[in-house]
This record gives sequence, structure tokens and C-alpha cells, in this order.
Amino acid sequence: MNEIRRAEVEDFLYHEAALLDAWRLDDWLALLTEDATYRVPSNDEPQSDPKNALFTIADDIRRIRARVARLKDPHAHAEFPRSRTRRLISNVRIVELQPLVVEANFVIYRFRGNDDVRQYVGRYRYGLERREGKLRIKSREAILDAMELASLGTVSFIL
Repeated sequence: MNEIRRAEVEDFLYHEAALLDAWRLDDWLALLTEDATYRVPSNDEPQSDPKNALFTIADDIRRIRARVARLKDPHAHAEFPRSRTRRLISNVRIVELQPLVVEANFVIYRFRGNDDVRQYVGRYRYGLERREGKLRIKSREAILDAMELASLGTVSFIL
């Protein structure tokens, strides 16, 4: 594997955040590997396995693609009109090199209709791979810090 630097990882995560905030979901999908996973574990057991515990989201690549298709569908009322989001990524850390595991803190501000602004705070954990010279997402976890999700409303967008 080519040497990886934190700045390259940061640029990649900032690019991903910009794609999601701009609702460029097809471009975001292009960042994922063919066997990618996207997970949002429960707040009380964030280190659990989705096979043995309840997860808010536990998607394989097929389900990720279906989620994106639903989000883009104007008949999907959960996100039509779509939410506006602004993601702030910080404290990017490479925690393992083989395989490449990266963690970062996030705050997502969500604006939707006349609702109050919602804030989602937590930590991302990525499994990244270099494919054809570019970083790609093999696994993506959004671990929320909130003790309960009811106050956050429906999480219908991609954290």
C-alpha cells in the first residue's frame, strides 16, 4: 500500500461531506467499494454486531443503493423537499494502517421546512481502501453521541 497521510484522508472526508451536503448522492455512491457497508449502531451498544443487536441502520451495498434511490425519489416524503445539511468534520485520526481505519468527529446541522434546526453529533469510523490509486469507503459507521434519538427526529438522510 502506498504511504497514506492524514491530509489525504482529511481531504477525502471533506470531499465526502461536501457531496452529501450538496445531495450529490450518485457521486457519493461512487466513493464506495462494491462490498461497502453503512451502519449507525444503537446508542446503548455502539460496539455491537448488527447480527446480534438492534442497529438504527445496518446496510450492505445493495441496501445503500436502494436507500439512495429512495432519497432521490420525489415521492419519498421523508426527504421531499430534501433536508439541507451542513457537516463539520474534525479530529481526523488514522487509527490503523493495515487495514486502514480512520476515525473523525462530526457535527451535522439539519434544516428541514419549518422544523427547528437539528444537531447530530458523534464519531465516524471508516474502513478505507486504496483502489485504482484512489481512496474508497469499504465501511462507514456513524456513532451518535445522543443518549436518545427521539429528540433528533427521523434520521432519513445519510449521516
